[in-house]
Amino acid sequence: MNVFRWGGLVVLVVLVGVMPAAAGPPTEQLRQYTDQVLKLLEDPNLQGPDRRAAVRKAAIEIFDVQETAKRALGRHWQARTPAEREEFVQLFADLLERTYINKIDIYRGEKLVYTNEAVDGDYATVRARVVTKQRGDIPVDARMIRRGDRWLIYDIAVENISLIANYRAQFDRIIRSATYQDLVTRLKTKREEFLQEARPGSS
Repeated sequence: MNVFRWGGLVVLVVLVGVMPAAAGPPTEQLRQYTDQVLKLLEDPNLQGPDRRAAVRKAAIEIFDVQETAKRALGRHWQARTPAEREEFVQLFADLLERTYINKIDIYRGEKLVYTNEAVDGDYATVRARVVTKQRGDIPVDARMIRRGDRWLIYDIAVENISLIANYRAQFDRIIRSATYQDLVTRLKTKREEFLQEARPGSS
């Protein structure tokens, strides 16, 4: 699946949704995050970069970024030092923000309906479907983990294709064909390119 299509659907999960009649804590918390983001989008005092920054901050809080980054790096995580892990988590958080949250304007107005949830200890899956005019309903699963009294997303599956699996395959391919440091360098380069484009006056 195209990574940019991933972006819109992941953002959609945290932007708009209709809850089922009997929703448990994971779905309820997902809806609370939804309401928070929608209020930011509808705030007339937030425009342009300020609105995007506020939405990024709110939306990224729904992810357990460390858990997502750890799973995305897969078997290569164990070989990393604490400093390397901390650096990678930050780079991965930046990647999530750039790839997904910046696409909020494209997918506003779509509808997502939560259908059910399954809870197994500290893990839960909130199932939903995206209602589209062109392709019909698209199944989306939000996989969540309990951290204290909060439920956070650590993976999103769109049509049974996992965000984590998508990135893990890409990262593993880079590390095996080059080195872990090469992956880090690529992530840093992509971040710098984005920052350059985002600076005022950039063409």
